[in-house]
Amino acid sequence: QVQLVESGGGLVQAGGSLRLSCAASGRTFSSYVISWLRQAPGKEREFVARISSTGGRTYYADSVKGRFTVSRDNAKNTVYLQMNSLKPEDTAVYYCAAAGVWGSGYASWGQGTQVTISS
Repeated sequence: QVQLVESGGGLVQAGGSLRLSCAASGRTFSSYVISWLRQAPGKEREFVARISSTGGRTYYADSVKGRFTVSRDNAKNTVYLQMNSLKPEDTAVYYCAAAGVWGSGYASWGQGTQVTISS
């Protein structure tokens, strides 16, 4: 099983950018599909983006399409979420999660990193 640790969160103004990282331990990281999800205060957790094990396939929620980019470096056991043109409604705790198959349930979760966007 892979262990995941997110980093890169912080406080930025609307219109700014952040890059989140999801670092993994375990030799099998490159076999996992990695997703980013977020949870805002008082709201349910929602899907943000997903990347296939090789990085050749990505998928985004409509709310972030064109602003966020997910990528991975399997040599570094890390997945990234580049977030541009940030909006106050992007404020949330961001989590990365690993799945063995595209669209299946998540086998592992990180602890989350806080992203706060000021208006």
